[in-house]
Amino acid sequence: MRLHLRELSQRYGLVLSLLLLCLVLSLLSDRFLTSSNLVNVLRQSTINGIIAVGMTYVILTAGIDLSVGAVLALCTVVTADLLKQDLPVPVAVTAGLGLGAGLGLISGLIITQTGVPPFVATLGMMTIARGLALTYSEGRPITGLPDSFRFLGTGSLGPVPMPIILAGLTFAVGYLVLTRTPVGQYIFALGNNPVAARYAGIEVKRYTTLVYVIAGFLAALAGMILIARLNSAQPTAGLEFEFDAIAAVVVGGTSFAGGQGGLGGTLLGVLVIAVINNGLNLLNVSSFYQPVVTGVVIALALLLYRIAR
Repeated sequence: MRLHLRELSQRYGLVLSLLLLCLVLSLLSDRFLTSSNLVNVLRQSTINGIIAVGMTYVILTAGIDLSVGAVLALCTVVTADLLKQDLPVPVAVTAGLGLGAGLGLISGLIITQTGVPPFVATLGMMTIARGLALTYSEGRPITGLPDSFRFLGTGSLGPVPMPIILAGLTFAVGYLVLTRTPVGQYIFALGNNPVAARYAGIEVKRYTTLVYVIAGFLAALAGMILIARLNSAQPTAGLEFEFDAIAAVVVGGTSFAGGQGGLGGTLLGVLVIAVINNGLNLLNVSSFYQPVVTGVVIALALLLYRIAR
């Protein structure tokens, strides 16, 4: 009986926690369960959700990427500047996404070719990318983006906003790659035992580098949605985005030791954080206290997860 309850808590504990959280907030605020607010929760979770997909890939290999917020900022100011120079939207967006992937490639190569720990390599990339973003934009926001580009952040297909569609597609493709392709199997193998993976014929350096390329690309994609919604690219954008993404991944059950977890849990982790933030806003909790409350809830969630394990 105890084993059965433990299995249930491991499999459905986060789902039940999310439902309980929604129940409590619906009792505290009559605005929480309205359709407009629920859509707003999903829209607000898209940026963190897309970044968290890439972070899940990285953490599954027992790595970490602290640079995603700064990479987002650099890619967005470059894209916005290209758009202001009247380059076609597809060209500017492709350049921004390519820059994100390229920065991820540099981080991955530093990690795999020099043996520098991921924490140190991506911390260095975070500093470099943030400095380049400030230098490139001269510390000023870039505003007045074309309407055709802003559709990514403000448009919709039918009743569904574009950011939600793009985040949903990101999760769907990421999930299929992890669960239905050899690449996903290799990523789990790298996290479980990189030495055994190497003896099994897996090109460890190639696939380790790949996850950082994916993380950089998705950080840039999240940035495209962010500036399209705000109509402004800020060189200071993305501050602490990496910590939100890491929190979502870890709350979702992915182990820092690698090889254990997945995007299903990450999705739930993203929603838990989004619901907490939305609920605090509805309850008019001071912005000074919101990080404290969010941190306490995340810590309790991790503690309960460890107890369940």
